[in-house]
Amino acid sequence: MSIRQDLVQYYRWLRQYGNNDSHSGNASARDGDVIWVTPSGASADMLEGKDLVPCRLDGTQANGASLDAALHIEIYKRNPTTHAVLHSHGAYSVAMTLGGKDFEPADFEGRLYFPSVPVITIASEDYLEQSPRLVAETLSEHRIMIIRGHGVYACAESLDLAYKWTCSLELSAKTAYLAKQAGTL
Repeated sequence: MSIRQDLVQYYRWLRQYGNNDSHSGNASARDGDVIWVTPSGASADMLEGKDLVPCRLDGTQANGASLDAALHIEIYKRNPTTHAVLHSHGAYSVAMTLGGKDFEPADFEGRLYFPSVPVITIASEDYLEQSPRLVAETLSEHRIMIIRGHGVYACAESLDLAYKWTCSLELSAKTAYLAKQAGTL
């Protein structure tokens, strides 16, 4: 498969497995100096490789790129080994961090991958201006992070690894939620 086909597949899986709704989140993959980004308002169910929007490390963005394109570009600039960025809205990950505290997984796998997941707060009216710098800074020291009330960002050397961390965090948050309901956490 090509990098664009792979990107579409992982973006669809985020939707298929409950980490996004039909039109939420975004994703990108780096191929040299080109960063393929999902288009603004993309439907995961209908997206095709030809719909992806090329952006560049120098900040150049083609028309139609996700509103998060500048954020993706900044992550790649600060993390030279990163070749994939996934943004999702997993309900448990978001719900368990609405209080603004960093998330500490209670389950074995979650603690193994990320003992603490940073949660940052960005006011909605400041999101487009502040998110590229704040998210990229956070991801330069962590594999995954959450913007309070908004969603999860994961960066990795591959789409598969970014997807693995995204799914693992969501399962850890779901496990923590269920443990709280059961009174065991």
